[in-house]
Amino acid sequence: MPNTFDWFNFFWLVSYFLVLVGMSGYGFHRLMMVVLYLIHRKDVPQPAGQWEELPVVTVQLPMFNEKYVVEGLLEKVTAIDWPKDKLEIQILDDSTDDTWELCKQQVEHYRAQGFDIVCLHRTDRTGFKAGALEKANEVAKGEFLLILDADFRPEPDILKVTMPYFTDPKVALVQTRWGHINRNKNLLTRLQSIFLDGHFALEQTVRNRSGRYFTFNGTAGVWRKKAIYDGGGWEHDTITEDMDLSYRVQMKGWNFVYLNDYVTPAELPEDMDGFKAQQHRWTKGCIQVCQKMLFDIWRSNAPLKAKMEATTHLTCNYSYLALVLLCFLVMPICTGYVAPSGTWAWDSLQMILLTFTLFFFATLSVCIFYITAENIVRPKRWWMVFPLIIPLLALGVGMAVNNAKAVLEAVFGQQSEFVRTPKFGGSKEGDLAIEKRDNAYKAIKSFIVPVLELMFGLFFGAVEVMNLMKGQYATFIFMTPFLGFFYTSISSLIRIWDGMRRRHAAKAAE
Repeated sequence: MPNTFDWFNFFWLVSYFLVLVGMSGYGFHRLMMVVLYLIHRKDVPQPAGQWEELPVVTVQLPMFNEKYVVEGLLEKVTAIDWPKDKLEIQILDDSTDDTWELCKQQVEHYRAQGFDIVCLHRTDRTGFKAGALEKANEVAKGEFLLILDADFRPEPDILKVTMPYFTDPKVALVQTRWGHINRNKNLLTRLQSIFLDGHFALEQTVRNRSGRYFTFNGTAGVWRKKAIYDGGGWEHDTITEDMDLSYRVQMKGWNFVYLNDYVTPAELPEDMDGFKAQQHRWTKGCIQVCQKMLFDIWRSNAPLKAKMEATTHLTCNYSYLALVLLCFLVMPICTGYVAPSGTWAWDSLQMILLTFTLFFFATLSVCIFYITAENIVRPKRWWMVFPLIIPLLALGVGMAVNNAKAVLEAVFGQQSEFVRTPKFGGSKEGDLAIEKRDNAYKAIKSFIVPVLELMFGLFFGAVEVMNLMKGQYATFIFMTPFLGFFYTSISSLIRIWDGMRRRHAAKAAE
């Protein structure tokens, strides 16, 4: 029995450190992004020239049940500084509610003002957003396509800034950086803004300026229509059609431009349901594109650095599976059931050094990454990220179950509906009309994920209590992010309970 236990002990510890090593690899990539940004921070892309005659641009506005934001969107789109005879507006409406009626009213209103605006309404959602864009391209008048999701609020000069880059005939896409209208609405929006700033201010900037592939973010960017067709057009066999098309187009030799210094504001999900739905879609879609495109990328003539970066980008979401596995592996270690002993014992100092090294690349590197990103986005207020570091890590850990589920669905080919992120038209101060939050506009919910998150939270809560009782304060700090399971689970369960209560009250009123 002792020998058997030693082997079990050894296997468990090796698995634990292998998972940490894997997660450390992605942490090291974050550090590499910081270094590359410092190297390329001054390599700001410049337009090749100016248009002698301005081209026709079609603004495409894909939407599904967006009645709370459509008016604000059209108000901003019609204020874009571009000649009316060179601007077409397409509302791509797949709505199943009264958004369709509102869109028709808005079309009539702006047509009377001389705008070339149409509403293309589909009675089914074949291909979802990709299907709507595919159909719209068949009748779009513009050679260039500005795509805006319904919650985005473009600045009037967006075309004046982006279009000069297309004087280079090899440029297929100009992507602008996302801003956050309701950044300060609540803790969740503050944390989301930091996550997205890391992606946009650091990752996208580095990928573009260092000659690596980067991807269209689905909105707030202008496409050359010819490049879309050259890349094979919009395909809807994944739910991140933007990422899929981006790799296909770049492998055809087209160039992308990323404008880190130009911001297009948008609304962040303000509740956990909307955030989870969005993250589930992005995570699952990324894995789908990985399965579809990764081998093609390696068979292409792309530079090695582009292939390496694409591999890291497309596989990074597998780390959620590793994080869930880590939660199971860390349980017996936290309870003292598994520890280095016997034949496989390590010297204590070596064990500490190894753990610290892996912890640095898996955790502290992430902190450095997001602090750097906030320094780019908000150079005078970057220090405000420090109180949010532990909540940021906690939210990342807490989302592990939700996103691991998305990874498994993609791996096993489970098809799912494109679940929209609810939008309610927040103002710059983040104010939303509470009465607008009707049940039809909430993200799809399930008890399974929040209950699993709650179980993880209860276990790690008990572990933290034991750490305090034993005076193991360093371990307590190390384990704090695992309490993020309480945040993600309780936030969802409260929303589900509130929805059930409202439905019960509505039935009683009938």
